[in-house]
Amino acid sequence: MSKEIPLKLIVGAVSNEKGVSEEVVFQAIEAALITATKKKHGADLDIRVIIDRKSGSYETFRLWSVVPDPLDSLPIEFPLKQKAESEVHKTNPSLKVGDTIEEPMESVDFGRIAVQTAKQVILKKVREAEFENIAEEFRKKKGQLLTGVVKKTSREAVILDLGGYAEAILRKEDMLPREAVRPGDRLKAYLCDVIMESRGPQLVLSRTCNEMLIELFKLEVPEVGEGIIEIKSAAREPGIRAKIAVKTNDGRIDPVGACVGMRGARVQAVSNELGGERVDIVLWDDNPAQFVMNGMAPAEVLSIVVDEDAHTMDVAVSEDHLSQAIGRNGQNVRLASQLTGWELNVITDKEAKARTEAEHQRLLDVFMKQLHMDVDVATILIEEGFTSLEEVAYVPIQELLEIEGFDEEIVNELRGRAKDALLTQAIASEERLNEKEPAEDLLTLEGMDRHLAFLLANQGIQTRDDLAELAVDDLKDIPGLNESKAAELIMAARAHWFV
Repeated sequence: MSKEIPLKLIVGAVSNEKGVSEEVVFQAIEAALITATKKKHGADLDIRVIIDRKSGSYETFRLWSVVPDPLDSLPIEFPLKQKAESEVHKTNPSLKVGDTIEEPMESVDFGRIAVQTAKQVILKKVREAEFENIAEEFRKKKGQLLTGVVKKTSREAVILDLGGYAEAILRKEDMLPREAVRPGDRLKAYLCDVIMESRGPQLVLSRTCNEMLIELFKLEVPEVGEGIIEIKSAAREPGIRAKIAVKTNDGRIDPVGACVGMRGARVQAVSNELGGERVDIVLWDDNPAQFVMNGMAPAEVLSIVVDEDAHTMDVAVSEDHLSQAIGRNGQNVRLASQLTGWELNVITDKEAKARTEAEHQRLLDVFMKQLHMDVDVATILIEEGFTSLEEVAYVPIQELLEIEGFDEEIVNELRGRAKDALLTQAIASEERLNEKEPAEDLLTLEGMDRHLAFLLANQGIQTRDDLAELAVDDLKDIPGLNESKAAELIMAARAHWFV
């Protein structure tokens, strides 16, 4: 039955006080009425309460689920919530298994509901809504700097009050080393994550991440915030030293100077916020070697040797600048490596020269011995950047023809000698690995030569079908095999599939 009660006034008051929608409060009161109804009847019934959102009146219904008839005249599993299909069909044949029956029942008087029960249910619902509102607000701020007041400190973490019933946690490992804070201090921190937990949203902050440094520069340097200057990467040893790489999207602006500011004011403001952390501002460059040279500042780099396969660089500096290049406990080179994304090995110019001479001599020996050439021709190849027999054998002919003094006859002779030498090596390797012999169908494949067949076999590609099942990327590590040649061979290997 329906009861007119002043629920609208209660709903409006709670909604205004807690800052949640009236719908949330209505749902909380419905849940409280359901709980009170179950208590009154002393049984676990399925109950539904519907409150009219306009008048505040409400109705109560008991729910039954229609279930299949039990076998062998067994009782229904939940007789207070379920009715057998055959019983239901006596009064309503249109109902089927899975349907729900609603029967009106007497509503409890809201004025007689146990106050504590109603209060707990309403407060729980309201609290959940408050938590969700806070979580939604801060999900939008994820990746931003937040400012809060230190509310509580412990050995494990600091709790910051962000205002509006919102609190955040700053764990000790996310704070600067030896950073001392007291209740009442104001702190800036980077919002890393918003984790929803039963006790409310967990706002996780950090003052040690690279993003914290970048966001501080956005605050202090208007050009960064506006996108005129872009921070490409950052590396930090929190509270001690950091490097950032910057570039400008406006050629009239010096990105390094803009980030430093007049008399260093801008970078000093960032440093002060981070407990005196020293920040090096580096000019970003498209050329990885030049970028590394910039990133090694203040040390002056004399030369760089790049190994793209290993993604490493040997950085040569004078002996006088060696300690500066490495930095205290390797700090400078470590930060430069993190900033640029390359593994850096710092050596002296003497070591670099010795390594270069040793590599030059090794290549001379290889070319002179394997290609049966004199020292002058071998030197020319090295000076033109050739570092292996595979390059001589498989680079486009035009590249060799562009070398001064090389004609078509010389080039063909060099390529032939290089392929013969590689074939000899492959056969020797094949003899060491007898199980890695190419099958006849691979050896006779159109476009295949014996040397390449043995190279493939040594990689486990021994038959035509082995090759046919691969993609071009699977062959990228085979010496002397470029993408177009690999694609051509794979298609030739697959040709018999379409016959």
